Amino acid sequence: MTELNMPTKYNPQDIEKNRYDWWVEQEFFKADGKNDKPAYSVVIPPPNVTGKLHLGHAWDTTLQDILTRMKRMQGFDTLYLPGMDHAGIATQAKVEAKLRESDISRYDLGREKFISKAWDWKEEYAGFIREQWKKIGLGLDYSRERFTLDEGLSDAVKKVFVSLYEKKLIYRGQYIINWDPVAKTALSDIEVIHQDVEGQFYHLKYPLTDGSGFLEVATTRPETIPGDTAVAVHPKDERYQAFIGKTITLPIIGREIPIVADDYVEREFGSGVVKITPAHDPNDFEVGNRHDLPRVIVMNEDATMNEASGKYNGMDRFEARKAIVEDFKELGLFIKQEPHLHSVGHSERTGAVVEPYLSMQWFVKMQPLAEQAVKLQENPDSKVNFIPDRFEKTYLSWMENIHDWCISRQLWWGHRIPAWYHNETGELYVGEEAPKDIENWSQDEDVLDTWFSSALWPFSTMGWPNEENSDFQKFFPTSTLVTGYDIIFFWVSRMIFQSVEFVDTRPFKDTLIHGLVRDADGKKMSKSLGNGVDPIEVVEKYGADSLRYTLSTGTAPGQDLKFSFEKVESTWNFINKIWNASRFALMNMEGMKYEAIDLDNVTEVSDKWILTRLNETIETVTNLAEKYEFGEVGRTLYNFIWDEFCDWYIEIAKISLYGDDITAKHTTKSVLAYVLDNTMRLLHPFMPFVTEEIWQNLPHKGTSITIASWPKVKQEQIDKDASDSMKLLVEVIRAVRNIRAEVNTPLSKQIKLQLKPKTDTHKAILERNISYIERFCNPETITISFDIEPSKTAMTAVVSGAEIYLPLEGLINIEEEIARLEKELSKWKKEVSRVQGKLSNEKFMAKAPENIIEEERAKEKDYMEKRLLVEERINSLKNN
Repeated sequence: MTELNMPTKYNPQDIEKNRYDWWVEQEFFKADGKNDKPAYSVVIPPPNVTGKLHLGHAWDTTLQDILTRMKRMQGFDTLYLPGMDHAGIATQAKVEAKLRESDISRYDLGREKFISKAWDWKEEYAGFIREQWKKIGLGLDYSRERFTLDEGLSDAVKKVFVSLYEKKLIYRGQYIINWDPVAKTALSDIEVIHQDVEGQFYHLKYPLTDGSGFLEVATTRPETIPGDTAVAVHPKDERYQAFIGKTITLPIIGREIPIVADDYVEREFGSGVVKITPAHDPNDFEVGNRHDLPRVIVMNEDATMNEASGKYNGMDRFEARKAIVEDFKELGLFIKQEPHLHSVGHSERTGAVVEPYLSMQWFVKMQPLAEQAVKLQENPDSKVNFIPDRFEKTYLSWMENIHDWCISRQLWWGHRIPAWYHNETGELYVGEEAPKDIENWSQDEDVLDTWFSSALWPFSTMGWPNEENSDFQKFFPTSTLVTGYDIIFFWVSRMIFQSVEFVDTRPFKDTLIHGLVRDADGKKMSKSLGNGVDPIEVVEKYGADSLRYTLSTGTAPGQDLKFSFEKVESTWNFINKIWNASRFALMNMEGMKYEAIDLDNVTEVSDKWILTRLNETIETVTNLAEKYEFGEVGRTLYNFIWDEFCDWYIEIAKISLYGDDITAKHTTKSVLAYVLDNTMRLLHPFMPFVTEEIWQNLPHKGTSITIASWPKVKQEQIDKDASDSMKLLVEVIRAVRNIRAEVNTPLSKQIKLQLKPKTDTHKAILERNISYIERFCNPETITISFDIEPSKTAMTAVVSGAEIYLPLEGLINIEEEIARLEKELSKWKKEVSRVQGKLSNEKFMAKAPENIIEEERAKEKDYMEKRLLVEERINSLKNN
């Protein structure tokens, strides 16, 4: 280091512009995979190739980047593997929308040309995603980037499908599925967004065939009436015992349908009579199976009515709803309609109302797979650890109540199902390779649900099914997955059961679960509300470091994050504080070499204190980060950097830096350089850009902070006496300054200062370090004595080791001073009550580590002493 290259002002755009490209060029993020270092690996939660990343993905990836940067600095062979998801429905919808701009449909192009267009889209938007990853500062190993449709992953998908089929865990059958009538495809549950809709409950008469009367049926979906094949009542409902076994003549259609008894019916809901439409309702489908009812599909794939609906053939389903209600009215079979708020499924991609639809689909039989995955959690050494652990119950609850998984999608973009049908015999063939006489066979038109390939992501990206692959051997199972609680069911669970089935182990050791990103008012971000935030726009205004720190430290694990620009601005101010403090320190050590740093002659209490606090911070940050408590890590770093290093140590350091003692000056420079170096390393995973910039200007050893070693605690630098001394001095100085501010007495005006120490030790500390008090309190005189009797006009403060009196004749109002002290007394009473509440809490005492309990006991003693001293001073003022 020869000169300071840091600009006067912190400008994140200038800092971040070229730094990332340099990191990648130097291959700092590239994993070796063949060395003897311990492995630490994560795979990026793959975004779909539809363009912009959202804040949730920025949160996922930032947390993983923090972990991998820290582990790299700790000496691990660290792999952060990037990749993207083909996102069948979403991407196909985008490509089709683009084609429509030119009045072209996918059918005009044909399957091969359409898929070619989709690949063009992927290549274009993959570039956008990489650019966004770059701007966020993710330390990714691009040499290992994967895509769910690339050749290796496709091989894995085919192997898994065929294997499950041969084990009779994949089958084909007719079931009710979620159907998107716009995209014309089945949807998984996660692709259905349920919204409360103000609909209508229609009460209608269903006449008995024998002419003896009617039953009252209530429905929200009259358009499905042409598909009714029964009416059901509860078997124990006394009102309808005489009707069971009779028949109804279905109005309009004229079909005779039975009245059946089934436990599914809720006697207390509505009239206690329900229409059964097995082809258009999942619950009715099950009732139909139990009673061997026919299944009548009355809609086409685009949600228009078909021939089975009779006179409504060709109508849109909602037009048919109105027409059917009107027809019931004309027939005198309409009773009433009433408003009814109910949950209606909408397609996540197209926004269309999802139709429960009977369709021939491919399914995975889930129970055997789920049982294996649940059993995995019984062994503490081999289970997937959920952080926070409450989410394990969420996961297990879903796995223990799981349904078969519909895996086929009526799309062209995706993994085509490896199944062929013989053109003449209809024989089914399933295999990883096509039949040899392919000209006699036709491949299944459907593709697999995107989650099918995503479920294999942790091990397919590592080279499986080639288990000899060095990456698979070293980096699988991966170390940590970071994702939101909203996809535990749909992604986390599937990765676990597929990994147990095919690799006989967990896919990752830990899964860190976070919440949803919400706006400042706690509302979920959505396009309809217009409250979404583009993370790249945040980066372009405030820098990646501000966004990363805000996302990673803004909440506890498992909790939702309320995002606001005020929080990002607060982080920007914090970084600016670090920048200015670092620049000041660097200006005073300009020309200093790394080899010149010398901590052998540290004698000043402030130097010993800051080194002690640095080592305590290193220990705390490391322990908290290992537990994924990044919010607490942020609080710890903030308090150390802003309060202790910037506001106190740098101010104290000016005494030596501006003094004449050469030895003291060099020691202070050394301490500044050492503390800044280690602080930047601790902060680097959170703020990679600004820490690299500052570190490069520091006296340093090595090429980049990204591969510098993680700070370690040095016990020889921990000085408890210095720490206790500095704590007392800081409390005294802060208390005096606060009193000055309250009575509007500027620091430039000298005052008399009286300090009544609590013990001989406290007296010695105050006397030994009186120069600090003189420097920062500007007293006319200082009295340090056990025998001080304060005057009635003295302002008072109580700190841990002393009572402070400032005789300010003419400046103090006795009544106001009593009122001020009573507020302080109230504060100490609350603190005593709070800490005693903790110490009397059985759960806290049973679970908290002994050192934490001892800290709370020490606080209780300190707060009680302060409470007593303030009470005594109030009584003294009132009685004088």
